[in-house]
Amino acid sequence: MTFIAVQCPHCHSEQVVKRGKTDSGTQRYLCQNTVCVKGSFLLAYRNRGCLPEVKQTSIDMSVNASGIRDTARVLRISTDTVLSELKKKEAALESVNSALLRTINPEEMTVAIERAGEAEIDEMWSFIGKKQDQRWLWHAIDHHTGTVLAYVFGRRKDEVFLQLKALLEPCGLTRFYTDHWGAYTRHLDPEVHSPGKRNTQKIERKHLTLRTRIKRLVRKTICFSKTIQMHDIVIGLFVNRYAFGRMV
Repeated sequence: MTFIAVQCPHCHSEQVVKRGKTDSGTQRYLCQNTVCVKGSFLLAYRNRGCLPEVKQTSIDMSVNASGIRDTARVLRISTDTVLSELKKKEAALESVNSALLRTINPEEMTVAIERAGEAEIDEMWSFIGKKQDQRWLWHAIDHHTGTVLAYVFGRRKDEVFLQLKALLEPCGLTRFYTDHWGAYTRHLDPEVHSPGKRNTQKIERKHLTLRTRIKRLVRKTICFSKTIQMHDIVIGLFVNRYAFGRMV
């Protein structure tokens, strides 16, 4: 008699037991590893949308210039599956570069301020459904290294900038470089604020990178976000993965 060891495809644990069968007769298994986030699984999925590698690929494609329908066509899955996988990532997104904040030791704050003491702040236009429904990405980067510090979404209003400013407080910033938009001059102390295009070249380059690598941000395109939720999730995934270095 031959025994085949069954491993959980999510955590690779062998602490697996049978858990009945599906309506089509396929054996279902349950992972008993307490740290496994999935639990139940099949060894052979008939629906490609249930395959873990297909789900991960759908996320990778969505943050690399593929629209929802592009992803569904290539992977031969439904658009609902792609949307569902993206929505599951929403809770894991962070608006602040927590990896950078963890390196700031209160006892070495002088060194930290010297390293990340100057920031470039700017806002980038996009829209939801139609160009009249504008959605702005506000974000800040370190002036010297180009590291993204934090980001928020919203209208081009003072209250949205104040949200971003609050997220930046733990960074110990001593100088802000912006354009001449009124929200900056109204809410930044003139002693620490330097408006003008000369010192915002890095963040303008970030804008071009985002528009090139995220299809829904191109100004003239048939691929655009139809809901605020999907707009914020896709851009947030890109920033978290490629700017914050988080594997989400």
